[in-house]
Amino acid sequence: MSSFSRFTELGRKIVAVGRNYREHAAELGNKMPDKPMLFLKPTSSYLTAGNIKIPKGCSELHHEVELGVVISEKCSAVPEGAAMQHVAGYALALDMTARDFQNEAKAKGHPWTMAKCFDTACPVSAFVPRDRIPDTSGVRLHCSVNGQTRQDGATADMHFSVPFLISYISRYITLEPGDLVLTGTPAGVGPVRAGDVIEATMADQSGGQLTKITFGVEKSSQS
Repeated sequence: MSSFSRFTELGRKIVAVGRNYREHAAELGNKMPDKPMLFLKPTSSYLTAGNIKIPKGCSELHHEVELGVVISEKCSAVPEGAAMQHVAGYALALDMTARDFQNEAKAKGHPWTMAKCFDTACPVSAFVPRDRIPDTSGVRLHCSVNGQTRQDGATADMHFSVPFLISYISRYITLEPGDLVLTGTPAGVGPVRAGDVIEATMADQSGGQLTKITFGVEKSSQS
C-alpha cells in the first residue's frame, strides 16, 4: 500500500481555498475573488475516526464538504500544465467552520484562525488513489445531516481548477509530500449540533461512489 495512505501523518500542512464555488460565495453574501483566497489548517485538525467536537464557545458550527488533493512530491512554482504530475491522490474532506467565530473575526478584520483550525476541524476519508479520479472536474460531492441532503455539488462548478490552484499555491508556498489542498465547497453549507450525524460521499461522473465518510458531532469536553 502506498505511503500516501498515511497522508494525515506524512503531510506538514493543509492549504485551503475559500470561495471557489460561486453559489457558495453568494449564500454567505460574499463576492467572488479575482484570485484564489487561501488559508491554512493545521494537521492537528485532522479527524479520521470518532466525533467532531464543537469548540468551546462556538454556537454555530457549519459543515463544508470538499475535494481534497494529496500532494506527491515537493513542488515550488509549478506550471499549471505540469501541476497534476505532483498529485498522489485524493480525499473527501469536511472543512468544519465555527461560523460565529469567523463572522466575528471578519467584522474586526482579524484572521480566521479560531474558526478553521480547532481540533477535529478537518475530518477526512481514507486516501483515494489518483487513477480513481482521471478528471478532477468530474467529481460529485454530497453531504447530508441526519439523512437530509444539505450539499449536492460538482467540481465542474469550481471557479479555479485543481491544476490552477496547485500552480498558484506553489508560487508562494512550497507544497510537500502528503500535504492536502482543500479545493472549496459547493453551496448548501449549514449548521450542525451535538447529536447530529454528518454523512458525505464523493462520486465519479457516472455516479460510482469513490469514498464515504460518517462522523457524529458532540460538544467539546471543554465546552
